[in-house]
Amino acid sequence: MRQNIRAVADLFRSARHAVALTGAGISTPSGIPDFRSAECGLWENYNPAEVASLYGFRTHPQTFYDWIRPLARLILNAKPNDAHLALSRLEQLGRLQAVITQNIDMLHMRAGSRRVIEVHGNLREMTCISCFQVYDSIAFIEPFLATGAIPHCPQCGGVLKPNVILFGEQLPVQELIAAQQAAARCDVMLVAGSSLEVAPACDLPLKARQHGAAVVLVNLEKTPVDYAAQIVIHDDVAVVLPQIVDVLEAG
Repeated sequence: MRQNIRAVADLFRSARHAVALTGAGISTPSGIPDFRSAECGLWENYNPAEVASLYGFRTHPQTFYDWIRPLARLILNAKPNDAHLALSRLEQLGRLQAVITQNIDMLHMRAGSRRVIEVHGNLREMTCISCFQVYDSIAFIEPFLATGAIPHCPQCGGVLKPNVILFGEQLPVQELIAAQQAAARCDVMLVAGSSLEVAPACDLPLKARQHGAAVVLVNLEKTPVDYAAQIVIHDDVAVVLPQIVDVLEAG
C-alpha cells in the first residue's frame, strides 16, 4: 500500500485541478452509519421508500422524523475525523480545488474545507413544504431532538422538511451542475469512502476519466467503478488519506 500512497501523492503534486468525491464511508469513522452495510447500514431495518422518499414525507412526515431523529443526533454530535481533516489540509496546500460530497453531515465544512459541493443536500437548513420559506435548522433541531415532534413553519404552520434529498426528489440543480463541471475540468479525482452505487454521483468518476483525469479510489470494499481507477486502495480512508498528505508535505 505504501507504494500506492506515494503514487497518489505524486498525482496530487503534479495536478493542476484536483477534486475529491466522498461518500458515507468517509464519515463512518466519525460514528455516522452508512446506508448499505450489513447490520450497521441505515437501510438494514427500514424501507427507504417508506421513510426517506418525497412521497412518504408528504404523506407521513412523522415516520420520516422518527427515522431520522437518532441519525440527526449522531450528526450533530459527530466530529470530523482524520479523513475529513486530510482533505482540508490538501485544500490548504493548494492541492485540492473542491470536495463533492454525497453526505448530509456537514463534516467537511466543520473540518475546514471551504469549497464543498453537497449534491445530496444537508441538515443546515429546512424548507416549509407549504409556503417554501427557508429557515436555519438550528432553531428547530434541538426542540425536535428533545420531543420528536414534527417541526412546523412559524409563518404558515406547514411541515418543515430538512434540505436533504429524498428518494423521488431532484438533486439541487446548482450543486449538480457544479459537480459535473468539476468532474469535467479536473485532472485528478480522488474518490473516498463511496460505494459508487447511487446515480448521478457514481457517474462522476467516469466523466472525469473520459476527460483525461486520473481516478484514485480509496474505499474499504470494491466498487463497480474500480476498473476505471488508475489507483485503487481498499483500506480505511481515515488511515490512508492522512498518509497521502503526509507524503505530499514531506516532498
